[in-house]
Amino acid sequence: MSSAAQALAIVLAVALFAAATVVAKHRFFPPDPSDEPREDVAEYISMMVGVLYALVLGLALVSVWETSDNASSHVQAEAGALHQTYLVADALPPDGQREVRTIAEQYARHVVDAEWPKMAAREGLGSDGWTMLGRLRAATRIPANATPAQQIAAQELLAQLSTLDEARRGREEDAQSSLSPVLWVGLILGGVLTVAFMFLFGIQRNFTHIVMVMGLAALITFLVLLIHELDAPFGGYLGTDSSAFTRYFPV
Repeated sequence: MSSAAQALAIVLAVALFAAATVVAKHRFFPPDPSDEPREDVAEYISMMVGVLYALVLGLALVSVWETSDNASSHVQAEAGALHQTYLVADALPPDGQREVRTIAEQYARHVVDAEWPKMAAREGLGSDGWTMLGRLRAATRIPANATPAQQIAAQELLAQLSTLDEARRGREEDAQSSLSPVLWVGLILGGVLTVAFMFLFGIQRNFTHIVMVMGLAALITFLVLLIHELDAPFGGYLGTDSSAFTRYFPV
């Protein structure tokens, strides 16, 4: 059983237990006819449901926003490091210079054309990208009789490749991350429950009641859709695109 199904089963079990407790209370300890209605209790419970649901919404929104922001930062860092590698290669011997720039262009093309669709579909990226980075690192090696300028360039290239490796690793993790199914259960059930509570209180004016229910339902739906879009860091309308790579390496 998946974690979402387990969470749903636990929530339903607790709700049924609470319902059974209320039934038992009314059967064995019925309210006295002289008792006054407790509308304030119902209003308090409705307020608590709204507050708890707001906490769930906030937690989910912060989680997906952080993932989306990290994805954008990793892409910018990776593309910037690859571009710097391409530029610093100018100080290498001619053969190394050509090889480094050729592999850098191939890597950028591979990221945009092959990896980006996989990231949008949350598929594994495979090992081709890492193989290219291995070739790129091997191409930055310089001969023993290299000039001081070439030695400095080789050190700078190693530093940029280290940044590139780290950024790529972060991008791969971001592409596989998603909002917890348990939070999705809370978002859906909490939204339905919050809107349902709007029907428990008598509002004399139908138009006012309609506007209140419509506004609350529309706002909750908008926030859930926003979370859904941000939960896809490399897809959808709000996902990070490949412009950071195509800006430096037209493909």
